[in-house]
Amino acid sequence: MEGTVFGLTEAQISQLGLTWGLAGFIGLMLFIIWKVARESKAGRFGTFVLFFVLAFGIFGFLMKQVIQWMLGL
Repeated sequence: MEGTVFGLTEAQISQLGLTWGLAGFIGLMLFIIWKVARESKAGRFGTFVLFFVLAFGIFGFLMKQVIQWMLGL
């Protein structure tokens, strides 16, 4: 078959990368935030602030995907 890799089309590979690859990257970023909070001895409030501020961008990206899905874009 021409135009496929391991039986997957380019669109399928892109979709897999966007869902699983991005989910793994988000998990890695959350782990890094937790590690920074632990190593800097930020305490409970400092850890909350780190997660809230740095993870807020992740939440915004996820909400963008949900809104696009709801609007059918």
